[in-house]
Amino acid sequence: MIHKTDLEQRLKTAETHVFKVVFPNTTNHYDTLFGGNALQIMDEVAFIAATRFSRKRMVTVSTSRIDFKKPIPADTIIEVIGSIVRVGKTSLDVLVEIYKEEMYNYSREKAIEGIFTFVALDKSKKPTPILP
Repeated sequence: MIHKTDLEQRLKTAETHVFKVVFPNTTNHYDTLFGGNALQIMDEVAFIAATRFSRKRMVTVSTSRIDFKKPIPADTIIEVIGSIVRVGKTSLDVLVEIYKEEMYNYSREKAIEGIFTFVALDKSKKPTPILP
């Protein structure tokens, strides 16, 4: 059984921050970040957060409502943050948020958010408990 303080520390330690630049080769015909590229980045950050928390083999099993709130133009800095928001027996949920920052001023706002669900697998690729 994991103690509440240990769980809180693991949750805090697992939070993952990644910064990227939106280059023109990742944009659509409107010169904004292509949705598929955003989802790929979000899934990667979610995977890192899930793995850092569980230290198990994790696989994405679903996403829940990805909200594209603001377009992200080329030549923008993004910060992608993955935070564990639910821990079940063999699965967990990661909230992933993308914030956009203009390169040459201090403007920053949330652009995209979504929930990614992961399952921990053992060596036989069967679901396994996340917590002891």
